[in-house]
Amino acid sequence: MDESQPGTPADSGLLAALRRLATTVVDLLRTRLGLLAAELEEERGRVVRFLILAVSAGFFLALGIVSLTFFVILLAWESRPVLVAGLLTAAYLVIGVVLAVKARSIIFTKSGLFSASLAELKKDRDGLA
Repeated sequence: MDESQPGTPADSGLLAALRRLATTVVDLLRTRLGLLAAELEEERGRVVRFLILAVSAGFFLALGIVSLTFFVILLAWESRPVLVAGLLTAAYLVIGVVLAVKARSIIFTKSGLFSASLAELKKDRDGLA
């Protein structure tokens, strides 16, 4: 029997194995992309919640700082209101610079985004090797 002819048992077994392999690869990719999409959605939700809370906190903290500044200046009105205003301004600038440096370091710190997906892909690669 000639094994090079299509339709032979060896050929159909090979095609079936290739089809199963292709199906497995597609299912694996679909699963990994689903995991990636879930992580991305989770991260997006976390960032949105953070931004809402940060903006709200910033607004109310700024309102409190302005009120506190007026209060302290009114307390020092009889003695040295200009000195008190200058000291408060310097303190606010120092605090602002420190917070800006901290925010910059947070932005440039590597996040763990997609770490689970990358770990699964590495595990898949190691399993295929």
